[in-house]
Amino acid sequence: MNFLRGVMGGQSAGPQHTEAETIQKLCDRVASSTLLDDRRNAVRALKSLSKKYRLEVGIQAMEHLIHVLQTDRSDSEIIGYALDTLYNIISNDEEEEVDDVEEENSTRQSEDLGSQFTEIFIKQQENVTLLLSLLEEFDFHVRWPGVKLLTSLLKQLGPQVQQIILVSPMGVSRLMDLLADSREVIRNDGVLLLQALTRSNGAIQKIVAFENAFERLLDIITEEGNSDGGIVVEDCLILLQNLLKNNNSNQNFFKEGSYIQRMKPWFEVGDENSGWSAQKVTNLHLMLQLVRVLVSPTNPPGATSSCQKAMFQCGLLQQLCTILMATGVPADILTETINTVSEVIRGCQVNQDYFASVNAPSNPPRPAIVVLLMSMVNERQPFVLRCAVLYCFQCFLYKNQKGQGEIVSTLLPSTIDATGSSVSAGQLLCGGLFSTDSLSNWCAAVALAHALQENATQKEQLLRVQLATSIGNPPVSLLQQCTNILSQGSKIQTRIGLLMLLCTWLSNCPIAVTHFLHNSANVPFLTGQIAENLGEEEQLVQGLCALLLGISIYFNDNSLENYMKEKLKQLIEKRIGKENFVEKLGFISKHELYSRASQKPQPNFPSPEYMIFDHEFTKLVKELEGVITKAIYKSSEEDKKEEEVKKTLEQHDSIVTHYKNVIREQDLQLDDLKQQISTLKCQNEQLQTAVTQQASQIQQHKDQYNLLKVQLGKDNQHQGSYSDGAQMNGIQPEEIGRLREEIEELKSNRELLQSQLAEKDFLIENLKSSQTSPGTNEATASARDSEQIAELKQEMATLKSQLISQSVEITKLQTEKQELLQKTEAFAKSVPVPGESETAKTTDVEGRLAALLQETIELKNEIKALSEERTAIKEQLDSSNSTIATLQNERNKLEGDITDSKKEQDDLLVLLADQDQKMLSLKNKLKELGHPVEEEDELESGDQDDEDDEDEDDGKDQDHI
Repeated sequence: MNFLRGVMGGQSAGPQHTEAETIQKLCDRVASSTLLDDRRNAVRALKSLSKKYRLEVGIQAMEHLIHVLQTDRSDSEIIGYALDTLYNIISNDEEEEVDDVEEENSTRQSEDLGSQFTEIFIKQQENVTLLLSLLEEFDFHVRWPGVKLLTSLLKQLGPQVQQIILVSPMGVSRLMDLLADSREVIRNDGVLLLQALTRSNGAIQKIVAFENAFERLLDIITEEGNSDGGIVVEDCLILLQNLLKNNNSNQNFFKEGSYIQRMKPWFEVGDENSGWSAQKVTNLHLMLQLVRVLVSPTNPPGATSSCQKAMFQCGLLQQLCTILMATGVPADILTETINTVSEVIRGCQVNQDYFASVNAPSNPPRPAIVVLLMSMVNERQPFVLRCAVLYCFQCFLYKNQKGQGEIVSTLLPSTIDATGSSVSAGQLLCGGLFSTDSLSNWCAAVALAHALQENATQKEQLLRVQLATSIGNPPVSLLQQCTNILSQGSKIQTRIGLLMLLCTWLSNCPIAVTHFLHNSANVPFLTGQIAENLGEEEQLVQGLCALLLGISIYFNDNSLENYMKEKLKQLIEKRIGKENFVEKLGFISKHELYSRASQKPQPNFPSPEYMIFDHEFTKLVKELEGVITKAIYKSSEEDKKEEEVKKTLEQHDSIVTHYKNVIREQDLQLDDLKQQISTLKCQNEQLQTAVTQQASQIQQHKDQYNLLKVQLGKDNQHQGSYSDGAQMNGIQPEEIGRLREEIEELKSNRELLQSQLAEKDFLIENLKSSQTSPGTNEATASARDSEQIAELKQEMATLKSQLISQSVEITKLQTEKQELLQKTEAFAKSVPVPGESETAKTTDVEGRLAALLQETIELKNEIKALSEERTAIKEQLDSSNSTIATLQNERNKLEGDITDSKKEQDDLLVLLADQDQKMLSLKNKLKELGHPVEEEDELESGDQDDEDDEDEDDGKDQDHI
């Protein structure tokens, strides 16, 4: 301690070299002292000097400090001082005030010094591993400075430190534990550490995501109050952006983990006019950007679509639309919300339909689209907001033919509101198209072009739009009004917007080309614009005029005699020159703003004068520039030849379509046959079930019959032994009483046998009826099966004839194809080749013919597969016939069993008749012995005699039969 006081006391008194000596002495004390207290005091002194004398402490003490980290881990206080000292050496955070003049030089020197010390520290990778192991210590004085030091290392040399942590065992997992620390200071600095760790490193981003980072970060955001939270929420959102941006794997994991649903409460900001602090605006801005990361147009289409659907299902899109229509929202938040809604609905039909149904809270309610378009064509609105509205409108119409039709329909005469009480989207676009503000002209023209994008129907419908220019004058079509404004020499931005609209309108629409050429002033105006030698500013307009004229040639159907393709080409050659025309056409794609607009769909311009090209229009230029150039250089004979080839290909396409329809019909027929087979199988199963049930019933009847037979045998033996005893023992009274008892038993047995016989008869009758009905059903089913088999055979014969005819037509196709190839080769040999364009054309024709040949081969394969399926169906029918024959054999066997059952019944009746005869003889003996017989017995015996007589007659009849 005395030594330390002396050092500190002499620190302020001595000159500059005294501080270097002091640092050297402290370093020696750290390296050589055996007492832990002395080393701790020396490290504390180095920490106090490290901020002011950063270079000296770094050069002399770094090695000793690292040695302390390695050897004195048991003492958290000295470890904390060492980590703080290393942080002061490596970090570029300047706490002391610096004069304005020296600030720039000082900052540059500080950054160089920090990166040099960082490089020295990480040169031994074990130092970083040692630092990671120290982060496992729970002690605040160790963990917190360790987090700050590692964050500083990542800021200085991020990629190198990231690679060391990546290869370190459990390196990332140790850092993830910081988010679970109960001390907010460490947790918040842990978020900053993970920000630096995950920056521009996809592998670490995936590891962090799968270490449950999304769950922990969203919990922190919720705990801090969502958008009302402080800077911690901002740090968490930046970390989430690092993990998700341009990382498809993490985006999919975020969606599959249902984390999108947890984003909805972020945007529950209400409709308050107050409470928009600067931090809240920053947080909400980052939250909106995070949503856009998930649905960015640069993501894979499948991933973007699934995220868009999830956002609609959980109500996130509805919440964003609420902010969009709310009052008191700051301008930058409103702009970013519009951009976010744009990308959430882009290309998703469900979301686009919902957005079309959103109304603004006004009186009367207006559609949100109309309210946004009013802002777009209002020149008093901020430029950034107008760009956002245009992007929103473009995304609403992207791949949305239904929405395109709704927008165009608001311009048609039948749908325009005559009272003028409400303004439609089409009226706003027309108003912006013809206003005095050039930016409104451009935005309206681009918006209207998107309503026509890849939609030939709406291009034709827009030709019906009529505009009233002034009172007393006849109405003018929208197409004519656009060309009139174009020829009046308005601002460059307005003319470029109108030319982009006309090019989009006329492309792939010959009817629109005919309407455009019908105005005799249009072609001379375009040729005049292209032929003039103007300045650099007008070169872009010349290029667009050349593109419009080229579209009028390429998509011309030659319906106007004065403006046929060949005549327009001759006009270009005479007044402009083909080479000059192609050169002017190339001005478009060579422009700097063209390449900038082609990169992203969002119209993001620094100022209005840079608003020249639209993203979708750059795609159209890229598609048409080459084909227009070829069309200009083609001769009339080549055009005719190409038209003939097109007609031939169309004929081939129609034939192929016919065959596809035939195959589709055959597939339907095969499906019907399969259904019939399945029906037959069901019937077979039902018959087999009935046979099984009948067999079980017959077995039960046999068992009952055998039981009765055994019982009757026992009764007969008992009666025979009784009669023998009576004859041997005489006529004693005891024997007569015994005879009476036996007679009573015989009566009861007889009644029991009669009841059993009646039940047996009833069961046999049921068996007969049940056997008769299944037999009828089987006969009917057999007849039906035979009819179905005949029908199937007839259909198979029809299918075979169709196959034969198809094969004949395919042969004819192949012959026509060979003739066409021969004609093409003959033409190629006869006509001299002027350049590479003819070779490309022949190659194109041969490619399409090869494609036709491949499609013909595929048709043959499909026909072969159909024949194989028919063979399989025939085999199934044969197996069904064999099953029916088996069922018929089983039915004959059942009928034989029933006949046997009837014979056994007759035998039972005979046995009963014998028993009755014996009982009658016993009664007669009793009468002869003088024993009185009761009247009831006599009556019963008389009745029984009558029944016995009937039974005997039946027995005789049976014997006779």
